[in-house]
Amino acid sequence: MLLAKLPGVGEKTAQRLAFHVLGAPPEYARELAGALLALEREVRLCSVCCNLTAQDPCAICRDPERDQETICVVESVPDLLAVERTREFRGRYHVLHGALSPLDGVGPDQLKLKELLERLAGGTVREVIVATDPTVEGEATALYLARLVKPLGVRVTRIAQGVPMGGNLEYADQVTLARALLGRREV
Repeated sequence: MLLAKLPGVGEKTAQRLAFHVLGAPPEYARELAGALLALEREVRLCSVCCNLTAQDPCAICRDPERDQETICVVESVPDLLAVERTREFRGRYHVLHGALSPLDGVGPDQLKLKELLERLAGGTVREVIVATDPTVEGEATALYLARLVKPLGVRVTRIAQGVPMGGNLEYADQVTLARALLGRREV
């Protein structure tokens, strides 16, 4: 069953979801199928920050109130959303779509690093905040980013500790993330 292939959905949950759809009016199933097709058809990567968006550039990149001199680099879109929920960060973002993990075959070429370096070449960015997960892969990615970005004359900081090692930003509470952003440090 395809529903069981979704993250966090086991066989029993997939079965419950299927029975729910079958028990609903037929238009519900059609609307759900249409929404999934529209998602696949309309959502793409922002040409600036690599966030997911239906309109390019994304709303964050289009917002003139955002600080253009600060970029927060995250591993994934859920991480971006977690930082946004804190309402503490008013800069721009860059989504890497992963973290360095040689054992899993994820090297620098599999991440959206080239796009980040292109943004930094413009000279308007003064600080890059590295907000990768506090895992071995996240730390390796942070160190790699620091080595790439520092020679460009851009300040590189890392979010403060407080997010537990081995944890994911997506699951951190808003207060912890807000404090982590305020207490960021040089890498």
